[in-house]
Amino acid sequence: MFQYEVIQEGLKVEELLRSKWRLGKKLVHELRMAKAVTLKDGTPVLWNEPLKVGTILLFTFEIPTSNYLPTMNCDIPIQYEDEHCLIVSKPKGMATHPNDIWDRNTCMNHVMAHIKANGGQYAEHVHRLDLGTKGLLLVAKHPIAKSIFDRMIEEKTIIRTYEAEVQGIVRQDDGVINEPIGKDRHHATRRVVSKTGQHAVTHFKVVKRLKNTTIVHLVLETGRTHQIRVHMSHIGHPIVGDTMYNARKTAKDNYELHAIQLEFEHPFLNKVVVVKDQGAIH
Repeated sequence: MFQYEVIQEGLKVEELLRSKWRLGKKLVHELRMAKAVTLKDGTPVLWNEPLKVGTILLFTFEIPTSNYLPTMNCDIPIQYEDEHCLIVSKPKGMATHPNDIWDRNTCMNHVMAHIKANGGQYAEHVHRLDLGTKGLLLVAKHPIAKSIFDRMIEEKTIIRTYEAEVQGIVRQDDGVINEPIGKDRHHATRRVVSKTGQHAVTHFKVVKRLKNTTIVHLVLETGRTHQIRVHMSHIGHPIVGDTMYNARKTAKDNYELHAIQLEFEHPFLNKVVVVKDQGAIH
């Protein structure tokens, strides 16, 4: 259950759901059949009746139970939370979600421990981070939020910024890598730039040039598997330590890629949310 304050004079419930939030037909139908939308005091509201600015709508509907098994305690930092979503800081080396029934210590298992401890039962990740990538992960707390955030990811209105240290000195101050990415036929998990691959776009900006490496910030337009790793290697600047993508081996024997910021216009709170993660590489 949540409230929404109308900020557009004359907005109708039908317009809010179909045009502003652009929910799927099935979900809109389910909300209508459940009489899920009322005024704040519980009074029924006509879906095609113009509403005044400041009207408070109450959404009451059955929320399904997510099937992630909760850990004993939530041991990952929560950087932001409201009644619609939360943003956690996923540690390096932890999977975003279970891939097998015996996976019980993934980020989503920890999130579910937090959700359950606070009386909830639903949590679904909106995007994912690779095992070796740390940083901010957006999680929806009810199906309407999940539907809207999924669309926002597709339409690139959730801005995801990453930080990486890459080999060599990147000469350009900024640039765009627009190269399709596909599976490597000779390696089970590796990805490659391929003409037959999926559309992939990465924006980069140099933050700092060191002696033999460069700190860059990267913004994803698309979210392909290993996208940043593949793209930076493709232009001759693999992430330091990322031996899968042609970087030299380091003492740590792994790479550092950090999802440092999420920015989006909150669809329910009508404000811009900017969340930054702590612990940048340099």
